[in-house]
Amino acid sequence: MGSITVAGLGPGARGQVTTEVADALQHAANEGRLLLRTRIHPTVSGWPALETAPSLDHHYEGSDDFGQAYERIAADVLARAADLPRDADLVYAVPGHPLIAEATVQRVRQLARESGVAVRILPGLSFVDAVVLAAELEAADGLRVADALALGRIDPTAPLLICQVYSRHIAGQVKLALGRHYPDEHEVLLVHAAGVPGQERVERLQLLEVDRRDGVAHLTSLWVPPLAPLQALREPQTLQEVMASLRAPAPEGCPWDREQTHETLRRYLLEETYEALDAIDSGDVRSLEEELGDLLLQIVFHAQIADEAGLFDFGDVCAGISAKLIRRHPHVFGDLKEQDAAAVLRNWEQLKREERAKKDQAGRSMLDGVPASMPALSYAQSVQDRAARVGFDWPNVEGVLDKLTEEARELVAASSPEEQLDEFGDVLFVLVRLASWLKLDAEDALRAANRKFHARFAAMERTAHAQGKTLDQYDAAGLDQLWVGAKRQTGQNAARVTS
Repeated sequence: MGSITVAGLGPGARGQVTTEVADALQHAANEGRLLLRTRIHPTVSGWPALETAPSLDHHYEGSDDFGQAYERIAADVLARAADLPRDADLVYAVPGHPLIAEATVQRVRQLARESGVAVRILPGLSFVDAVVLAAELEAADGLRVADALALGRIDPTAPLLICQVYSRHIAGQVKLALGRHYPDEHEVLLVHAAGVPGQERVERLQLLEVDRRDGVAHLTSLWVPPLAPLQALREPQTLQEVMASLRAPAPEGCPWDREQTHETLRRYLLEETYEALDAIDSGDVRSLEEELGDLLLQIVFHAQIADEAGLFDFGDVCAGISAKLIRRHPHVFGDLKEQDAAAVLRNWEQLKREERAKKDQAGRSMLDGVPASMPALSYAQSVQDRAARVGFDWPNVEGVLDKLTEEARELVAASSPEEQLDEFGDVLFVLVRLASWLKLDAEDALRAANRKFHARFAAMERTAHAQGKTLDQYDAAGLDQLWVGAKRQTGQNAARVTS
């Protein structure tokens, strides 16, 4: 097996190819050891040694996507190197600089490491140099270079240079991805054939226009200037910075925000949680979007207060929950393969027990993590579900129904207020277990029943008002008639709820 030399062809003009690369290309071509990633590059045209060299363009045509093409190209490079004698060297020529936005080179190096093949890099002038010069840009701190076919994470507060915007279709995909972070009117630059004499062209336009221009081709790049921090409204970091500004010492910041503590904010956290639940119940997506934002504000608020005290910050909060989710889902992020949701839950509880043991909390009950301040129905369902995960449950739903009948009889037989309270609680507790067996959320079910009763009772009041009466002026038969009418008005079908 031979070795591999990856040579950079520069951005597009032969005069920009280094002497070292030119010598390597010519020598490899003479011995039949030169391989091009693509022939569609200005450096190749008019250079006999390159024009006659084989290329890997056919992998693009035979692949479903660019990721598959890159994988096949890298495998092909390794296979050709394997066919060479031990002391021979395959020269693999790529546009630009081999280590800047060249996905195939990354994969070639990885495969070479796994196979024990030596790889040497001969650098070339990168497209970054050519674009910066063509567009008269200043090299900025935090500049990120990305491939249009694999943008990855985007930070709109840092400058972004996107290469390989091959076509208007790809430009459209890039526009959609960037549109999640930048306003449509954000001014960008389309740079065509940077560094190629006679072909170089720079267009200044709005982001929404990048896929509407002619001339987008394999040498097109996109320069995206950064947003000011407070303009990047879609980014969590901006929310953190806003909150830090609100909490800033006088004379900056807001006096009310500065005065808040974990304790004073407690009721707002609860209120925003219930408002988010109401939005879910209403089915109003826009309301849910707003309420989730209000809830997120409370989380960022608490994190900022803790950060100022040197306890933890928002990053710690994110790191903690991300690490927990990864750790407790080995069937997703590890080698463990689960077959169903029940197995996932069992494994979840086992991992939690192991975590408690490592924290010297082995003596704690698995129910201790359920907040006692939860609504009673939700608390009951949570502790019962946790107990059921370790097998403490009825074997079937019939057992739950039998227990419910037993508890109802005991309630009827209760003779004192204390006994009635106790037995009524048992009835509710078993009803909550029945909800889990029916795969229902007890709290949601009661909230739905409350909303239904509210709607029907309000309809009764409207009917009575239309008749010039109030509800207390009707007898039992009249109220029943109003109730039946309210059921028809609300389009729901359920039994009357009486006191």
